[in-house]
Amino acid sequence: MIVSALRRPSDQFDNSIIPRNWSITNFTDVFKEGTGFGRGLLNSLIVAGTVTILTLIIGMVAAYTLARLEFRGKNFVLAIIITTSMFPGISLVIPLKKLFSDIEWINTYQAMIVPSLSFALPLAVWNLTAFFRQMPRELEQAAMVDGCTPAQAFRKVIIPLAAPGVFTTAIITFIAAWNEFLIALSMVNRKEIQTANVVISQFTGTSGRDQPFGSQMAAGVVVTIPLVIAVLLFQRRIVAGLTAGGVK
Repeated sequence: MIVSALRRPSDQFDNSIIPRNWSITNFTDVFKEGTGFGRGLLNSLIVAGTVTILTLIIGMVAAYTLARLEFRGKNFVLAIIITTSMFPGISLVIPLKKLFSDIEWINTYQAMIVPSLSFALPLAVWNLTAFFRQMPRELEQAAMVDGCTPAQAFRKVIIPLAAPGVFTTAIITFIAAWNEFLIALSMVNRKEIQTANVVISQFTGTSGRDQPFGSQMAAGVVVTIPLVIAVLLFQRRIVAGLTAGGVK
């Protein structure tokens, strides 16, 4: 993809492994006025960032509740949660389209955020529940002996120690939301709200070029960069959390 992005537009069908003539024309083309790619990147960041934050907040509370509280049918609830993530996204497009049309959510950010949130939450709750179960209850008990309320013990003790699981979940959620295409394509047709993936699929190239393969490859490289940065940043936190340990 990088090699194709760095070829000149006239050399897109060259079979050489390394471009004979390097060019950044494809990268400049995708950011030209009228393509909407820059705005698409911002929209993708808004949607993926919001989905990740909401998933972590709701997922941590739900997972901690399922991990610590004992009640009848808890395993059944967990099974239902993970089952909801098995429905193919294509089967939900038509009912979601009808629902969002009725409540006037078409061409809004929430039309992309809410479905992505519903797809991300089951896996997040499942992963975090397993992680919280491995943490000894003595951690909360020791904190409450020192004067913390259950909520304070969760916020000040459990969440910091759960950093490896939380950041792993954040990586998975952000990547899934950033790469989401079907819902964004179906629910939004206004160019100023479309995400980067949708903009790339509708990219037609610039004047005088019939096939925008090079521009699409360049756009793909740009879209991949935030994922690489996010993984590297979160990976450092995960390693730090694992080496620190939960019990001194």
